[in-house]
Amino acid sequence: MGQSDSGFQDGALPLFADAARAVPDRDVETGRDKQPSYLRDHRKRLRARFLTGGADAVPDYELLELLLFRAIPRQDVKPLARRLIDDFGDLARVVSAPETPLRKVAGVGDAVVLELKLAAACAQRMARARVMGRPVISSWDALLDYCHTAMSHRETEEFRVLFLDRKNSLIADEVQGSGTVDHVPVYPREIMRRALELNATALILVHNHPSGDPTPSQADIAMTEQIQRAGECLSVTLHDHLVIGKSCEISFRATGLL
Repeated sequence: MGQSDSGFQDGALPLFADAARAVPDRDVETGRDKQPSYLRDHRKRLRARFLTGGADAVPDYELLELLLFRAIPRQDVKPLARRLIDDFGDLARVVSAPETPLRKVAGVGDAVVLELKLAAACAQRMARARVMGRPVISSWDALLDYCHTAMSHRETEEFRVLFLDRKNSLIADEVQGSGTVDHVPVYPREIMRRALELNATALILVHNHPSGDPTPSQADIAMTEQIQRAGECLSVTLHDHLVIGKSCEISFRATGLL
């Protein structure tokens, strides 16, 4: 990988390359890294503080530092961590940021992007595990957390359908369409076909508004009515339609739109 103007070397990860090649700057006699002692000590202290006190013991930029340690093994990553936080706003937005804007930040290359995308994937899988196979009524807050984790920071609209069984447990979560910054194509017939394939008896629709404002549009309302009518013909109940914004959401049922 090339070296950016900032001086950060975004090197290969030990996961994908021979460890000796990933950390080539070793002392010939001792076999130890030629990493400056202050940098080794800082990383050691930060890791120890995290292991002792957990996430609450470190601010966002230091959690980000911990993620970046593997991606950039021999340099001070604190300036990069602070720059990413400043550019994107907080840790969640950094981790969930699309690849293209990430790469515009000086010091970000393949290894950094990989670490951040791995963290985002783990967060989404963990949030999904909290709701899959469980009744949505008793795990509603966890369901909202999952929807925000999966969708709130996307730069384009995405439309998901949560398929439920007779006990209102989540049996499938599927992306039915991706679109532009303010539109995503939705096909009620395809949603109903998939519901029948899964033997689902109820649905929850979820889509995001990249603008951050979850207020439903008239197109959102009309599309929801179409899906509700189609479901009624096939004994598939539409429980709700959630519109996910940057930091909040709107429920069609809670607001009387359904």
